[in-house]
Amino acid sequence: MDSIFSKIISGEIPSYKVAEDSHCYAFLDINPNSKGHVLCIPRLPVDKLFDLPNEEYNRLFSFSRKVALAMRQVIPCKRIALSVVGLEVPHAHIHLIPINTMDDVRFQKKVNISDSEMREISNSIAQNFKP
Repeated sequence: MDSIFSKIISGEIPSYKVAEDSHCYAFLDINPNSKGHVLCIPRLPVDKLFDLPNEEYNRLFSFSRKVALAMRQVIPCKRIALSVVGLEVPHAHIHLIPINTMDDVRFQKKVNISDSEMREISNSIAQNFKP
């Protein structure tokens, strides 16, 4: 069975895409810790990050760095945090979370962002993404 992330990659489920290449896909988290919270995923449907083949693992981290650099251009924050957590979706993923305090990365506080603002954020990050 395809994971929700595989369905997002295929376009079967819509997303606020911020970047993609032939190996990875990045989109805004719809239940974000902070404004601009992004998920970076490999196109390869592997459940656990450390089970990715070495080359795919390295590609995902390189891609995530490029996404984080684009995020820094448009999201005011002290830092872009990187986190690998979650049991809900059986598809490896990296969280890139703009933070100003440690509470922003604890997955306890969520923010509500309108559809129009989500589109604006995703477009801004996408415009600053350099493949």
